[in-house]
Amino acid sequence: MTNQQGPMKSPMCLIKNVDGLLRTEEKALEHLRGISQPVVVVAVVGLYRTGKSYLMNRLAGKQTGFALGRTIESKTKGIWMWCVPHPTKTEHTLVLLDTEGLGDVDKGDSKNDAWIFCLAVLLSSTLVYNSRGTIDNQAVEKLHYPFVYVTELTDQIKVKSASASSAEYEEEEESQFVQFFPNFVWAVRDFTLERKINDEDVTEDQYLEFALTLKKGMGKSVINYNLPRQCIRNYFPSRKCFTFPFPTAPENMCNLEQLDVNDLFPKFLETADRFCKYIFKESRVKTVKGGHRVNGRLLSHLVETYVNTIASGGVPCLENAVVAMAQIENQAAVQKGFHVYESGMEQVKNNFPLELNEIFPQHQDLNTMAIQVFMKRSFKDEQGVHLKALAEAIDKHYARLLLQNEEASERKCQKLLMDLYAPMAKKLQDGCYAQPGGYELYCGDRNNVVTQYRNHSKKGVRAEDVLEMFMKDKSMESNAVLQADKKLTENERRIQEEKERAALMEQKIRAEQERQEEMKKTLEEERQSQKERLKQMEEKIEEEKCQQQKEMELAMESKLREQKDLLENGFKEKAELLGEEIQQLKKEKAANFGGIFKDYVMPLLKIAVDVGSNILQYKVLSKVLK
Repeated sequence: MTNQQGPMKSPMCLIKNVDGLLRTEEKALEHLRGISQPVVVVAVVGLYRTGKSYLMNRLAGKQTGFALGRTIESKTKGIWMWCVPHPTKTEHTLVLLDTEGLGDVDKGDSKNDAWIFCLAVLLSSTLVYNSRGTIDNQAVEKLHYPFVYVTELTDQIKVKSASASSAEYEEEEESQFVQFFPNFVWAVRDFTLERKINDEDVTEDQYLEFALTLKKGMGKSVINYNLPRQCIRNYFPSRKCFTFPFPTAPENMCNLEQLDVNDLFPKFLETADRFCKYIFKESRVKTVKGGHRVNGRLLSHLVETYVNTIASGGVPCLENAVVAMAQIENQAAVQKGFHVYESGMEQVKNNFPLELNEIFPQHQDLNTMAIQVFMKRSFKDEQGVHLKALAEAIDKHYARLLLQNEEASERKCQKLLMDLYAPMAKKLQDGCYAQPGGYELYCGDRNNVVTQYRNHSKKGVRAEDVLEMFMKDKSMESNAVLQADKKLTENERRIQEEKERAALMEQKIRAEQERQEEMKKTLEEERQSQKERLKQMEEKIEEEKCQQQKEMELAMESKLREQKDLLENGFKEKAELLGEEIQQLKKEKAANFGGIFKDYVMPLLKIAVDVGSNILQYKVLSKVLK
């Protein structure tokens, strides 16, 4: 896929924060709507004045862009966005989100901080937490601060739309967060200590895991110590740490974005390069509940849904956001799919009249293309409502086109017969047939008209019907010529009358055969359309099943790693509780597959059988209304 929008030359405000009120910026949303590529979303959060913006500029491959504050005042208000081509993933867009600093003394509103943090979590596929100094208890507690308390996390973000508020329901929700939360990267800036544990050198990741080690005990202080660590361990599918030394001499810090690369310390540059390479390689495409991949347009829906929910005093819900997004996208998918079919068939219409075997291949190809376009854009159409709407719209339009083709065929055939009959009408007017032997001459001329008519190509599907009407219309004329022919005996007249009736019956049978053949072909078309719909539905179901399985597998891998770590550190009870969560995920995985078959496959199978059979009904209804 390609982008409709050109690359952004500089960041723009996505979510504005004015006096503690959050609102979206239409210009930024409009830019997102023009991005049809999958998006990898990296958000940075942390206390204000910790150098978050510098890291985001490095990820954008630029020296400047996101504002770097040179004073104690926080420069970034709300959330700013920079969309750039992904450096290593072709046909992907990297969306960088720089959030305003948490704990800004000028705001004095911790709730506002909490929502900024939650939006970063909800919108990103990788969350970078930026802090200074060391990963000590104070740093961990400051990370925990935006969540208010871990036990109140479900008050900030909901997974499912449900009125239940029991402790059991909240526990079930918390166990699912790992499926939908971003990867977690901790960037420790201005790190000056040696990375040693028990006098042994350790890696950055080991340093992080050591800092997140839980304490044993049940006292209040132990519980308070463990809560923020459990938040990081339980809710983020992966963890990574980078410790950055000072970038340059203290006197140069205020001009960091203007410094030449040679003015930066080599160890800082080495860490920054490793950080960028890791983000580029490991950050995955943003997905939503159900494993659906997000492009810029879908991301714009998410931003609007979450910010509007927060602004109205509600709690962001992952399931509701997906449902709202699916409704918008599925309606657009129906319109886009139908437009592909309608515009394509308009070219076919210009060549009417046509035989059915000339129209159907075009109809079938465009019907397939329309469903492909729909399937590509749609998701979570679990009852097949929107697919049914598209199929019905296509079938109704096809039925109208078939009727228009019949009308075009009828007009052409009538004109052709009138043109061929014109010399006969002149002879009739001149009295050429009103003499002995006139009937024989009349029959010869009429048979010649019928022969020329049948030899004429491209008459369309109403050729025999129109000929039947013509012959029936001229039967009185023929009988008058017959009765006026004095050359014929009474017995010969009766024989000719019988021949006339036989010829009319023969033509009636031919016209009926033409109609039966048309119906047979139409029914065969329906069967082929049903087969194509089923084929595309199977592919869509398989794709969604794989997405959900991948989502579940990543969550289970994270839980299994955490369980192993707890067992190794002697937290048997916590590991057993985590084991219950793992079993719950396995059950959910199995239930999801069954749910797909029950809620998605069966309705769509019924639609594939039912909708196509309406074409003949639509044709009949169109004729009645006409």
